[in-house]
Amino acid sequence: MGTRVYILIETTVGKTTEVAQALESLKMITSVDTVTGPYNIIGIAEAESLASIGDLISEGMHRIPGIEKTITCLSVSN
Repeated sequence: MGTRVYILIETTVGKTTEVAQALESLKMITSVDTVTGPYNIIGIAEAESLASIGDLISEGMHRIPGIEKTITCLSVSN
């Protein structure tokens, strides 16, 4: 894969498990971890291009109920 991103996800209270399960069904998501701290989930996604990652976030993730906020961190070394 060409592009890897780490996605920090803040969820609505009580929706973390449902959001994590929905994320696992998305094609480019390779890992979903529920964590403590200011974010509830860290997801890892890999794709052939940055444009594909953009589509994943805007067309896939932002349609999942319970996601309040995301921050996407582009990996600069694989």
